[in-house]
Amino acid sequence: MKHLKGMVVLLAAVVAMSAVGCKKKEEGAAEKAGKQLDKAVEKAGEGLGKATEKSKEAVEKAGEKVGEAVDKSKEAVEKAADKTKDAVKDATHK
Repeated sequence: MKHLKGMVVLLAAVVAMSAVGCKKKEEGAAEKAGKQLDKAVEKAGEGLGKATEKSKEAVEKAGEKVGEAVDKSKEAVEKAADKTKDAVKDATHK
């Protein structure tokens, strides 16, 4: 009987301590700062993602323009080569 009484008291103490441990605590300064830091890092990550996407788009546009310029240069060189070939042909046949 003595052991049962001791077990009941011990069980009550454990339950009481568990209830106190489960009580919602107010946030301390470090926890608040941590949450603010988490938000700041998240926003920075979002901003970095947007900046990366814009940079990617700009590089793709620049690549397209370079490709167009190369095509135009190729056409101009081919025309110049044809004119030169015609001029040489005309000069040698006279």
